[in-house]
This record gives sequence, C-alpha cells and structure tokens, in this order.
Amino acid sequence: MATTTHTNKMNKAELIAKMAFNAGVSKDIAAKTLDAFMDTVIQALRDKQEVQLVGFGSFYIGSRSAVMARNPKTGEPIQVPATNFPKFKAGKLLKDAVTA
Repeated sequence: MATTTHTNKMNKAELIAKMAFNAGVSKDIAAKTLDAFMDTVIQALRDKQEVQLVGFGSFYIGSRSAVMARNPKTGEPIQVPATNFPKFKAGKLLKDAVTA
C-alpha cells in the first residue's frame, strides 16, 4: 500500500497572507475574514447545520455509535462512547482542481 507524506504545509499566517494578496486587502482584514469564516462554520456545525459551498465542498457532522472494544495492553473490555465529529467532503471543482 502506497503512503504519501505531506511536507508542504501552509500555516494560518501564510494562508492569511495569500488571501490578502488574492483579494487585494490588508492582512488584518483577511485575518478577520478567515476567523469569521471558521467561527461561522463551527457555530453551524454546533447547531447541526451542514455548510455547503457548491463546488468547493461541504462541512457536516458525522457520528459514531458506542462500541465495546478491548484495551490493547490489558485485554480488558472497555466501552467506547458514541461521538459526533466534523467531516468535510470535497466538491467537484475542488476534486478536479487537485487531480488536474
């Protein structure tokens, strides 16, 4: 099975700088806009709303049922509680842009 290592990472400051350049605004405005976007998506997910950006993708809540598992060290059974977690599904434009 092939594995991929990702050595090229863009941090938040670099993302803000690129957003500011691409939008022709200051880094301060880009930072406030990015923070507002993230806060809005987080609040929507807390409210059980899906955030759909056509072409880019969708943020939504996934869920996992409670299960019984075993502690790998002791072999004792443990209850793993049910949980909700954020998920992202890439849209067609994003998929096409990455695979092009």
